[in-house]
Amino acid sequence: MPDAYAPHDAYIAPARRRREFWRLFPGAAIILAVYLGPIVFLGIYLTETYGRLITGALMQRMARGDTPGGMLMLLWTFLGLALGPMVAVRLLHGRAAGTLFGPSLSRALADFTRVLGPVLALNGILLPFALGSESAHPGLGFADFLSYLPFALPGILIQTGAEELVFRGYLQQQLAARFKSPLIWIGLPSALFAFGHYLPDEFGTSAWAVALWAAVFGVLAADLTARTGNLGAALGLHFANNIAALLFVGLENNLDGLALWTMSIDLADPSAVLPALAVDFAAMITSWLLARLVLRV
Repeated sequence: MPDAYAPHDAYIAPARRRREFWRLFPGAAIILAVYLGPIVFLGIYLTETYGRLITGALMQRMARGDTPGGMLMLLWTFLGLALGPMVAVRLLHGRAAGTLFGPSLSRALADFTRVLGPVLALNGILLPFALGSESAHPGLGFADFLSYLPFALPGILIQTGAEELVFRGYLQQQLAARFKSPLIWIGLPSALFAFGHYLPDEFGTSAWAVALWAAVFGVLAADLTARTGNLGAALGLHFANNIAALLFVGLENNLDGLALWTMSIDLADPSAVLPALAVDFAAMITSWLLARLVLRV
């Protein structure tokens, strides 16, 4: 491994005790069960209480996230995904859930806060450029935005934390404990992260570009995790990115229910999506470099 990844050794140490590759498959099953179980029960409860038509409309709104209520419901459903890897490491790998964050929770929290502030500030600096576009227009009113904020911020933290715990926590640790090459323990979780963001029904022929964006983000987050030896920096980067994407400027009718402004973009038109993604790529790389600068890694 590169010398810069020396802290990663302590990060994966707890995973070495039960590092057999086969454990990942029941581990994935546990994570999915803990994540999807409450959503299934929610659907059953709503159907029994309100009927199929109303439940179907509610679930559709939640999937689209184009209303404040639907977006909040969507974000908080990730609580099951956050708990899933914690249950999996306890049951299958005989280690504490806290080891997913790193050998020192206080250090992970410190790295999280050190990255979060500067990356949020960077997104604030870039905000006027996004609002200068002709496709940008006001979204949620400011008073309503403030009223939802106490629920939105914890929801986004749960959503981003869940993804980091699964991909840069559970998968990266267990794969790195079994395989030495970063091509495996960075590459495989990042590929799976990209697959989860491949949505051809929403993005049409641009879906591959969105998935590529997610893959690169996964690589950069994994790199920060390896350089720092904890999950804090990656979570700070992810949290700041999603605050900007979900609360500052969202995509119209696509997870924009809590956003102050929205962008009217034809998601199925590559000529409209690709330039916006190019800007996002540049901002993502800059955010990663900024995180490394403030952490000095």
